[in-house]
Amino acid sequence: MPDFVLAVIAAVIGIVVGFAIARFLVASSSKKAAQEAETLLDDARRQADSITREAKVEAKDEALRLKAEIEEERKERQRSVREAEHRVQQREESLDRRTDSLDKRESQISDLQSQVERRQDELDQAHQEMERRLESVAGMSPQEAKEELLAGLKEEVAHESAAIIRDSEARTKAEADKMARSILSLAMQRIASDHTVENTVSTIHIPSDDLKGRIIGREGRNIRSFEQITGTNLIIDDTPECVTISCFDPVRREIGRVTMENLISDGRIHPARIEEMFQKAESLVMQRVQEAGEQAAFDTGIHDIHPELIQTLGRLRYRTSYGQNVLNHSLEVAYLCGVMASELGLDPVPAKRAGLLHDIGKAIDREVEGNHATIGADLARRFGESDFIVHAIESHHNDIEPSSVVDVLVQAADAVSAARPGARKETLDAYIKRLEKLEEIAMSYEGVERTYAIQAGREVRVMVEPEKVSEDTTVVLAHDIAQRIENELQYPGQVKVVVIRESRAVGIAK
Repeated sequence: MPDFVLAVIAAVIGIVVGFAIARFLVASSSKKAAQEAETLLDDARRQADSITREAKVEAKDEALRLKAEIEEERKERQRSVREAEHRVQQREESLDRRTDSLDKRESQISDLQSQVERRQDELDQAHQEMERRLESVAGMSPQEAKEELLAGLKEEVAHESAAIIRDSEARTKAEADKMARSILSLAMQRIASDHTVENTVSTIHIPSDDLKGRIIGREGRNIRSFEQITGTNLIIDDTPECVTISCFDPVRREIGRVTMENLISDGRIHPARIEEMFQKAESLVMQRVQEAGEQAAFDTGIHDIHPELIQTLGRLRYRTSYGQNVLNHSLEVAYLCGVMASELGLDPVPAKRAGLLHDIGKAIDREVEGNHATIGADLARRFGESDFIVHAIESHHNDIEPSSVVDVLVQAADAVSAARPGARKETLDAYIKRLEKLEEIAMSYEGVERTYAIQAGREVRVMVEPEKVSEDTTVVLAHDIAQRIENELQYPGQVKVVVIRESRAVGIAK
């Protein structure tokens, strides 16, 4: 269509131009010029007609092409609409089928529910009828029958629980004991420790008893100066050729011991000399403390401990617990923790670190209020130890619950190191109190007739009355007593609980 319009416009323009030219030629020239103008006008008319025809043909072709495209697009849209209508129809048919299926299922469920309700009514009636028959046959009320049934169930449950406890304990104990024995035996075999017991009293030998008077000094001035400068108590009694230094602080006691030995070697004993020797002894002992801490860290392969912790660790060289040197004990616990962690496939370095530092609170427990586990945990936290190590230190005596394998390893290694023969000595009073507490716990249970703590408190034998305690109940009783001993007492190693039930029948022939 646009080409046709252009052709028409061109034709009109040509006619107008030709007409203008013709008029111009007519007005300005002769007849010949008019003829030429007429000829030009005819040519212009013919060209315009030709252009018009061509434009019409092109416009017609374009119109036919557009019509064909529109028709093709209309057919394509019709096909899409038919396909959509077909899909919608299929979905409607599927929904109709599902609706029919749901209606059928709902009808079936309703029928089943009716049947269930009928059967429930029948069961209720049968149950009521059975109760009436049982009451008439047994001559008991429902409450009496219920009590008798509960009594029977209680006895049966006690029997089954005892059997379950016995079986589970046997299986668990067999597996746990096997692995624990393997790990502990390997760890103990690889740790060779001395069995000597540390002496907690500093006794100094003197060449002769005549030296005691010089140590005391005129009117006791030397002994007063010594006790004031060193912070210790100097005991001079009738014991031949020795004096004793007493102090709660082991480092201070060691400084006093070195001071006294230097004074005895020098022979000059007076207040000024005592102060001079004390300063030298203090410097020497603190150097030994530092070297002991550094050597302990080096022996365990731990090299990033805070210097203050190193010095505090070295103080344990002069600290004892039940006669056991605490620094040697800490090293032994660190080695045991490392070996057991390696056997369990864990990183041994954190375990050794926790074992080495677990008793560090004992170095300052006489200067700070609280138990040594809490004091040690606060000290380690203050000097940058991780929460993991701090928790292992604080939980090694169950002041808080252990939360990791390393916590348990430190507890086990601490118990092994303390429980080995010759490691520690126990006072008679503490020993007797522990035995009495063991027997007291066992006697607190009903049906217990007599108890005996034997083998230095490592075994408790419990005699029960056979009329009050059944054969199955003995297993539960042994388990309960063992659990209570474990929760209430502190002891090295383990305590075995043996419950003995004996029935005797006596007949006399006359």
